Amino acid sequence: QVQLVESGGGLVQAGGSLRLSCAASGIRFSINTMGWYRQAPGKQRELVATITSGGYTNYRDSVKGRFTISRDNAKNTVYLQMNSLKPEDTAVYYCNSRNFNSVYWGQGTQVSVSS
Repeated sequence: QVQLVESGGGLVQAGGSLRLSCAASGIRFSINTMGWYRQAPGKQRELVATITSGGYTNYRDSVKGRFTISRDNAKNTVYLQMNSLKPEDTAVYYCNSRNFNSVYWGQGTQVSVSS
């Protein structure tokens, strides 16, 4: 059974930091591309960042220089370090895992940034 369990969300003031974690089980974590997506109320889910099995990273423009995605294959965990948070970063953040034939999602964790 595949499980992606996010943690680390919460309420923070603008300019603050949070670190999200996603613990995976039931997948071959080391070969999967892992990612973080977010969905704000009334908006479509959007890509935040991805990291491939080889460590190549990709970010949406609005988070470049503020967010850092990383992975620990020994712990089957992917992280999202979020610094200099802005109110527009408020959303439910979802962990994503994919390979050539499967896509999996976590249940999401709420991140709220107050101004």
